[in-house]
Amino acid sequence: MKILVTGGAGFIGSALVRFLINNTSCDVVNVDKLTYAGNLDSLSSVSASSRYFFEKVDICDSIALKAVFVKHAPDVVMHLAAESHVDRSIDGPSQFIQTNIVGTYCLLEVVREYWHALPLIRKGAFRFHHISTDEVYGDLTHPDDFSGTLPLFTETTSYAPSSPYSASKASSDHLVRAWMRTYGLPVVVTNCSNNYGPYHFPEKLIPLVILNALEGKSLPVYGSGDQIRDWLFVDDHAKALFCVVTKGTVGETYNIGGHNEKRNIEVVESICSILDEVKPKTEGSYKDQIVYVADRPGHDRRYAIDATKISRELGWTPEETFMTGLRKTVAWYLENKSWWHRVRTGEYQGTRLGLGENS
Repeated sequence: MKILVTGGAGFIGSALVRFLINNTSCDVVNVDKLTYAGNLDSLSSVSASSRYFFEKVDICDSIALKAVFVKHAPDVVMHLAAESHVDRSIDGPSQFIQTNIVGTYCLLEVVREYWHALPLIRKGAFRFHHISTDEVYGDLTHPDDFSGTLPLFTETTSYAPSSPYSASKASSDHLVRAWMRTYGLPVVVTNCSNNYGPYHFPEKLIPLVILNALEGKSLPVYGSGDQIRDWLFVDDHAKALFCVVTKGTVGETYNIGGHNEKRNIEVVESICSILDEVKPKTEGSYKDQIVYVADRPGHDRRYAIDATKISRELGWTPEETFMTGLRKTVAWYLENKSWWHRVRTGEYQGTRLGLGENS
């Protein structure tokens, strides 16, 4: 089986590509524009494989996309290419609309034409897997506002996106389902909770806290830090995605979560506690570096995934707890300074990262 992965140089995409090369016999075609968050360094361990192919292509470029499909003739498309940082979407939503909505449309049209031309036996086995986020569902009831059993996002939860990023992803989800309903394209959709783990771009919460802590900088926490997220170790997510694309039912949606609801302040304090243990400061605790900053506009207070369906129907459950995954993540950043130093300085592709953002 040949799998075409869009956004395969990004955080989740690169984890998926590494998993596919290391744990399956599939050929993998990585289609990535290499924006600021696309980093081929994250694929250095598999890039020499005879089953790995890279194409530097923007998914908004239909002509270039068609050439890729003609050249590689994939059996499956796994669509991860997206702008994904909420703060960046607030400051500049245009690129999110272009990549997440227009790009998905362009990809769907190229895939539709390609799929229609396939021989019948290959046409029936073809899949388009759209990878999305739990943020399309909006804000869940927060513990401060509710007594009793708290609700979770299910596959039938209504969409109510709060940011330009989540609105653009919600739109892409709707496009994918419309192409299935109108044109018969065989699709599956997954919505995941917050990912974390090795190779995570340093502007995101967990790597930002780890690296700022090590460098003696402030550890920014939005508001009071009581926003709740369900955390999913990225390698668990990669395994879930392969499970869905190979065993999932066409037309179905599967929510993928880590069963790890944590307040942001708990996440930051847990990182500090691990660092206090494995790389203690000369004086005091890393927690002394925590600072509270003004909350961002439209900040959702709680996300939490009900992953019952994928467990019941496909047999997938996460292997990592939050703390086992977090310890692996901290250890990876301590052992891989060369990777994150190149990202922070822009040496990996010449675009310097502005620090201080939180997500």
